Amino acid sequence: MNDFEKMMAELNEITEKLESGELSLSESMALFEKGVELTRKCGELLNEAKQKIVKITEEADGNVKETPFDVEEA
Repeated sequence: MNDFEKMMAELNEITEKLESGELSLSESMALFEKGVELTRKCGELLNEAKQKIVKITEEADGNVKETPFDVEEA
């Protein structure tokens, strides 16, 4: 399991705990803050991955051209 997957699993656990309604206010606030930080880190990892993804296309003349990956095209 990579860092992103670990953080997402931890976010799921935090969500379940917060939704349970069994935590004190201070426990809820601490978990919420941790969740916000994990969400920020996951966003950073996704942005880094997006920047690394390159779509390779072959032009009509056989040359290979690298173009940034466009999520909306995929």
